[in-house]
Amino acid sequence: MAHVVGPEVVKYACTCGLLKSISSLYFCRYCCQLRCGFCVCHEVDSHFCGKCCENLPSSEARLKKNRCGNCYICPSCQQELSTRIGSKGPSNPEDPKSTPKKMYYLSCLYCRWSSRDVGIPDQSAATGGWPDRENVNANRLQEIIEMYKAMVLAEKQQKEKDKKKQRGKYLSYTDRTGVTAAALRKRIGLPVDIQHSLLKAKPKEPEPAIAKEDVEDLPEELLTKPVNLTEVTTIEQRLLQIDLQPTTVEKLFPVHKQLSIKRSLRCRSCEHNVSKPEYNPNSVKFKIQLFAYYHVPEIRIVTVEPLRAGRPSELIIKFTNPTQHQTTITILSLVLSGDENEVKEETGDQPSLPQEKQPPSLSSQPSSLLSLSSRQPSITIKPRPVSQEVNADVAIPSSKVILPPRDDAAEYDDSGDTHNIQDDPKLVVWRKSNKAFVKLLVTPKQGLALNTEIVAGFTMQHIYTNTIATTVENREPDKHDHNIRVFLTLGNLVGFD
Repeated sequence: MAHVVGPEVVKYACTCGLLKSISSLYFCRYCCQLRCGFCVCHEVDSHFCGKCCENLPSSEARLKKNRCGNCYICPSCQQELSTRIGSKGPSNPEDPKSTPKKMYYLSCLYCRWSSRDVGIPDQSAATGGWPDRENVNANRLQEIIEMYKAMVLAEKQQKEKDKKKQRGKYLSYTDRTGVTAAALRKRIGLPVDIQHSLLKAKPKEPEPAIAKEDVEDLPEELLTKPVNLTEVTTIEQRLLQIDLQPTTVEKLFPVHKQLSIKRSLRCRSCEHNVSKPEYNPNSVKFKIQLFAYYHVPEIRIVTVEPLRAGRPSELIIKFTNPTQHQTTITILSLVLSGDENEVKEETGDQPSLPQEKQPPSLSSQPSSLLSLSSRQPSITIKPRPVSQEVNADVAIPSSKVILPPRDDAAEYDDSGDTHNIQDDPKLVVWRKSNKAFVKLLVTPKQGLALNTEIVAGFTMQHIYTNTIATTVENREPDKHDHNIRVFLTLGNLVGFD
């Protein structure tokens, strides 16, 4: 049986030709296309700490190297460190009224590592002040970073200067009269071209590293003293602190927790959002959530007979309508090529939306459509063929399947309401609410070896109701056919006819 996040035995073909499960696809309501993770643009909305839930702007997160300034992780097991309370003796032991002072230290609840193990002094406040180990090569690293920044700035200024040279073919009126900024700077005594003067100043290069011939000898302890692996750091622990790379456990220091991000996904064709989360880090809700699971009928495999080459086997699949509108499903033959003449690219007889259609006259368009028509697609995604090999034929039924809209209360209703739909008994086995069990005949091809994985496919055409394409003149939802190529992994071949 196919599950949403379980084994991917039912896959849908994306526009780019990749096969994904329905839980890994998005549906753009403006293009009426399926989009996978490679067909959308990923944008970072916000940076936040997963422990203290503090939001940081992108500039501050870049300055702090994408790490939280208050939270730490264990350098030994990479788990979050918690602040523990310890007591310190009274300042005046002879005074009986003096109370012990509270002190705070960092401790890991998983591997029992603590900041006291490496000699970090306890702090009087629980919110910070923990000392960081200084890097001896910090100054040299900063010089190298500044040099590369200066090189990037110089290249950028050179490109801008080249663009100005190409555009300046004719003299302007102010150049002939001499009233220009360059003339004024020349009279004052300043350089005429600021960018040219900046380009002359080359970035300061740091001192080159010089190899030494004299190398310190290895300590004798490495040859005489047995190695204790519990005192030597692992590769993961060293790479966690890449600037220091401690070799022994005694040099492990707490590491600032890395920031998490919330990202939004945007369609590459129409540049509309298909997923956008809430800004609050404590919230797991979405402002825009266009998952294909909520707009495209879901298909699950219920039962399948033993598969034999050249012999038809009975296959029962379940269709589920997740939308609030009634839809009609038609099973068509599968076309693997991406030719537009053969495949109408996932949209069937889809009418042109206002933002994709070039209007003949802007004055004849309503004011509500001007903003949509001015937004042109940035990237034209062409259909691509699917590389999946199909080794079974599916008998295409002549009748259609009608699915009522989704009703949450019907899940707990045992009446079995069929909505008075006249179904073909040879096609629809059983139905309830927005679900229907459909029987198909699958015939594996001749000449296949035993234990060969059988993959069948068909094109599912369903009526999609687009509620956002309504206009002032026509307030009714727009309905059109949407074609999706579906591939089913039925199992292994068990015999021959």
